[in-house]
Amino acid sequence: MANAPSPSKKPLFIDAWHGEPTEQHAAGVLQILQTLHLDEATLTAASHIGRTHGKEALIKLIGEESARLIIGYRDLRQAQAKLLRADGGVSVTGQEEMLRKMLLAFGDDLRVVLLYLGSRLQTLRWVTQQKISMPEAWSQEILNIDASLANRLGIWQMKWEMEDLAFRASSGDTYRDIAKMLDAKRNEREVFIAQIVKQLQDELAAARIDAEVYGRPKHIYSIWKKMQGKSLDFANLYDVRAFRVLVPDVKSCYASLGLVHNIWQPVPREFDDYIARPKPNGYQSLHTVVMDDQGIAFEIQIRTHEMHQQAEYGLAAHWRYKEGAYQAGQQTGTHSAAAEYERQIAWARQLISWKEDAWEQLKHHEIDDHIYVLTPLGKVISLEKGSSPIDFAYAVHTDLGHRCRGARVDGAMVPLDTPLQNGQTIEIIAVKHGGPSRDWISPERHYLRSQRARTRVRAWFNALDDEQTEKVPEKTETHKAEVKLTAPETEIVLRQSSRKSGHASDVLVVGVDSLLTQLARCCRPVPPDVIAGFVTQGRGVSIHRRSCKTFRGLLERAPERVIQTAWNASHSDGKDYEKRVFPADLAVSALDRPELMRELFEILTRQGIHVIDLRKSVRKGLAQILFTVEVKDSEALRLVQNSLEELKGVTLVRRR
Repeated sequence: MANAPSPSKKPLFIDAWHGEPTEQHAAGVLQILQTLHLDEATLTAASHIGRTHGKEALIKLIGEESARLIIGYRDLRQAQAKLLRADGGVSVTGQEEMLRKMLLAFGDDLRVVLLYLGSRLQTLRWVTQQKISMPEAWSQEILNIDASLANRLGIWQMKWEMEDLAFRASSGDTYRDIAKMLDAKRNEREVFIAQIVKQLQDELAAARIDAEVYGRPKHIYSIWKKMQGKSLDFANLYDVRAFRVLVPDVKSCYASLGLVHNIWQPVPREFDDYIARPKPNGYQSLHTVVMDDQGIAFEIQIRTHEMHQQAEYGLAAHWRYKEGAYQAGQQTGTHSAAAEYERQIAWARQLISWKEDAWEQLKHHEIDDHIYVLTPLGKVISLEKGSSPIDFAYAVHTDLGHRCRGARVDGAMVPLDTPLQNGQTIEIIAVKHGGPSRDWISPERHYLRSQRARTRVRAWFNALDDEQTEKVPEKTETHKAEVKLTAPETEIVLRQSSRKSGHASDVLVVGVDSLLTQLARCCRPVPPDVIAGFVTQGRGVSIHRRSCKTFRGLLERAPERVIQTAWNASHSDGKDYEKRVFPADLAVSALDRPELMRELFEILTRQGIHVIDLRKSVRKGLAQILFTVEVKDSEALRLVQNSLEELKGVTLVRRR
């Protein structure tokens, strides 16, 4: 076992290197900091980190800025040694305080801390290379202070390597056991990763999402921590198989997440949205765990390229960005060097003092004018910023919006005018039947943000007003004429149906046999609508839906003529039952355009729906179309209604 040099014979900053030659140590630190893309002054300081010159000699040798960084680094190392001696080692409870003391003392220039971390990592590399046994106390110091410090600054490259090397040096047997388990299934895992990468790349490309996909290496220390923290054995760790998706912008992150959740089954409680709620070090990414058809679970991380730079290089990435902006400003004369430097210092100090998360300083730079929330099943819904749970309900489905009466956000009940935030999971509480409230479109209230939702609420009330003022003559279906509609963009022919239409024997009048019944045209009931009969003068019993406004008026005027009726269940066993169809009216409101009618009919045709009549009018660019269609039951009608609502430009589809 190699021994560290005696502290009495060598300066403190050389003592910590465990015998590594000064020049070799400096070259290693320089290489590490070059991967962080730091400025020239910091790299110059790294290449001279072992110099024992005094301050003035250093300034002459490498310049004032680089010399100041080296002096700061020396002071930091000495301060750390004093704190360790005073504490007799670092206790678990004192680790965070240690970090604060170090950073607050030397936060005037964050590059000093980066020099320190680079030096510590290089020492770890040297110790590992030389197979020097690492005392448990030093391993814990690396894990609890140095790696934690790198994590606080968001420099994950350093964090992961420090953790793995310290773990390897202090717990070699456990490290080697995990490494062997990883190696044993390497070929199988590599085939699986290649298949998932290709499948995901193809799906993203088909969705026109510009993305890079690759398998993500899992670090041994993090695997060990996960095994300990969740009491799992190696075989049950899903994130040994891990993937990363890099996309251009935030919108693409959530679009990719929705696609991933459509391809594979999301694992409950294994989704984290660090884009909406960044970690204190500024880390942003979407994390999800999904399961394939064979039950194999794996982790996928989705982030932008900028977020990836932040994750890999942490605060150093922002520093580099600011340096570039400063240099550009110098060239254009738009920045004062002193003011820019002070701004950098103030920004860094706010992170360092723990007064608020670093990301709070960046949040004011708007990335997108939308938010992205989730349904309980993991589907991603895009909404305008400031949208409410009612906006969300209408974005999912118009009918859900109409019936919305409450909402849970991340499991907690909230008022319906609550502004939603990125990454929240929204659950709508809806009644079985009902419509929107006029308060939702009141200028004094703030229930709705999206124009889509406002349009659909207004359309619902406009239709309600039309029905209240329209007097519908009570007529019955007598025949189906051939109707020909000629429009500028298409020619649509409606022909008499060959299927059997619903008639009197489909309805039973309770307590009376063979009574003439007719299906009312004002509401066109279809099974299994709740129905009632009204005894007319000379035309038998007119069958209405109980929700029909005409029927409610008749009930008020002549309740004695209302009789109980029900659908004739005995016909369900007949040979003609499957061919039985019933007429129903669907009213469609849509922005008028040349291809509208053709696209509407394509949807109806795909679902096997016969159109036996239609009327169309256009006013101020808004088309009002009334289809009379034949359906087997109300469920078939609901399905076609849902499909029509998804068509571009359609603002409302309702049953008349």
